[in-house]
Amino acid sequence: MVRWEPGAAERLQKAALELFATRGFEQTTATEIAESVGLTERTFFRHFSDKREVLFHGQQLLADAFLAGVDAAPPEASPIEVVASALQSATSFFPAERRAHSRLRQSIIDQNPALQERERHKLASVATTVADALRRRGVDEVAATLAAESGATVFAIAFTQWIREDEQRSLADIAAEVLRELLSLTATASAKIPR
Repeated sequence: MVRWEPGAAERLQKAALELFATRGFEQTTATEIAESVGLTERTFFRHFSDKREVLFHGQQLLADAFLAGVDAAPPEASPIEVVASALQSATSFFPAERRAHSRLRQSIIDQNPALQERERHKLASVATTVADALRRRGVDEVAATLAAESGATVFAIAFTQWIREDEQRSLADIAAEVLRELLSLTATASAKIPR
């Protein structure tokens, strides 16, 4: 067994995805993941608290990308403009070369209800983080929550489209299109809702 080698976490993630895809998430153990790349189970647990964390390891990085977009928005930006900036920043976290990895990861999540719940929780956490950041910018509670939840929904819809087998557009382009659709829907509806 190799004691230490740079890139262990990435090698463990890659091996885990391959094993989950071929053998199934439930059927694969942390020991098998570690051994497949010449590492020990102990090394696995130095990097990940359990095998689910292999799939959700980048959650904080994604939240940080959203927050970077919030911070980059001009002070006078409306809540939805801040969310658009957050989406643009977050989508840059997913360049085209990550698409195959993201497809495989999502196919594993889609086969396991507990992993699906964890994925929903991840997006809810991102929405909460963005809403808190909007409130710190002086946005009231309702507007901050609506804008942040809308942003998380736009991201989820765009991501689902981005990982389709026949999709070639960037995640940023898809997210911008989905956000425009949302704004179009709300503009149409606002003209018809009685005051």
